[in-house]
Amino acid sequence: MPPALAAHAVEKRYRSTAALRGVDLAVDEGQLVGLLGPNGAGKSTLVKIACGLVRPSGGRAEICGHPAGSLAARARIGYLAELFRFPDWARADEVLELHQKLAGSRGGAAERSELLELVGLADARDRRVEAMSKGMQQRLGLAQALVGNPRLLLLDEPTSALDPVGRRTVRQLLEELRRRGVSVLLNSHLLSEVELVCDRVAIIASGALVAEGRPADLVKPRGVEVETASGKRVIEGAGRDDAPRIVSDLVAAGERVFGVRVLSSTLEDVYLEAVGGETS
Repeated sequence: MPPALAAHAVEKRYRSTAALRGVDLAVDEGQLVGLLGPNGAGKSTLVKIACGLVRPSGGRAEICGHPAGSLAARARIGYLAELFRFPDWARADEVLELHQKLAGSRGGAAERSELLELVGLADARDRRVEAMSKGMQQRLGLAQALVGNPRLLLLDEPTSALDPVGRRTVRQLLEELRRRGVSVLLNSHLLSEVELVCDRVAIIASGALVAEGRPADLVKPRGVEVETASGKRVIEGAGRDDAPRIVSDLVAAGERVFGVRVLSSTLEDVYLEAVGGETS
């Protein structure tokens, strides 16, 4: 089965400006991939190419094996832009009904009810958009992106307007989508959110993919911290496998050991190193 999203040496140039420089990226079935990078790095351009809104200058992008932008590809994606707006007068159910017509979905009232339940808006079916909080509107946006049962969900800063409870709701939703086999490309500035929910992370800087992999594989060991009766010390360069030997050697030398902790870099450290100081 082809990946939900496959970008092959994708380039995009706007006259003399290169927005993307030969990006290779794949999002497999049921995989959550976090897309990170400073403003202007090319993240939104890549998402727009996947949606078929922008054509690449070189390379190609495919959705479930179909050329990005084709009818077959568009039928398999759901998209939530960072800046979106629904008619203030429309009720939640009417917003979803409109997008069902736009997407050609035949799910009817059953699909709308399921999606509102999924995003925690089951009791807000008849509430107008103008009476919703920003967080509720954000969750309604997620529901519309899921109309038609897409195989790939493209999300641009989906938790930007949410409080901690709302962010947890979105994380739970993404985990449920993963269980259902839906693939997600998550464009976000919230590294902590990406680290919590994503299977893989892709970092883009100056139009190029500069780091990619599982969050746990991208971090690097920074040493082992040991707390003894003499105080705390850090054995730099040591890793998890060295911890038992370090403790054993200290005990054999007559030290009393009260605690040991393996130190590693954070995803933020990895990100800052990868982008080389570029600012958002």
